[in-house]
Amino acid sequence: MNEIINRVASSPILSVNMEEFYPQEERVVFDMKHFLFQELILREKDFRQALKEWDWSQYSHKWVAVVCSAEAIVPTWAFMLVCTYLENTAKGYVIGSLENLEQHIAETALSQIDSEEYKDRPVVIKGCSKFPIPLFAYGRLVSMIQGKAKSLMFGEPCSTVPLYKKQKS
Repeated sequence: MNEIINRVASSPILSVNMEEFYPQEERVVFDMKHFLFQELILREKDFRQALKEWDWSQYSHKWVAVVCSAEAIVPTWAFMLVCTYLENTAKGYVIGSLENLEQHIAETALSQIDSEEYKDRPVVIKGCSKFPIPLFAYGRLVSMIQGKAKSLMFGEPCSTVPLYKKQKS
């Protein structure tokens, strides 16, 4: 009888599965408009007191986007003050939209990758994921790996779409 050999498992191809290292914790918005007088004016004393009394534990192990959805002029320091409360509670935060937060999360996750690991190796970036990974994370991953890898593909090791192949010197 012929033995069945898994050629994919024994190949030199490295597979990158973003799902394995991309953070999955909940993303939430902290909207400062609720801390403004009539959702229009920031009164410093009242603002500081409200932040002191706020239950910050609700942001524990979550990613937070700090915004002000009201059409009010809010000084920069007020956003920064909110961040001081999130610093020891939240998984991470940004002053900006959920999209800005997702970019920060992607950069944080991708910064943990050692691109030298992919040097002169064929690399497959896995395509299927159980949760949404933003397109810019894939683009950033390509920019990190392409200069190192022998080749770059997208999909599954058994069925890939070629993206890049290093020129032979």
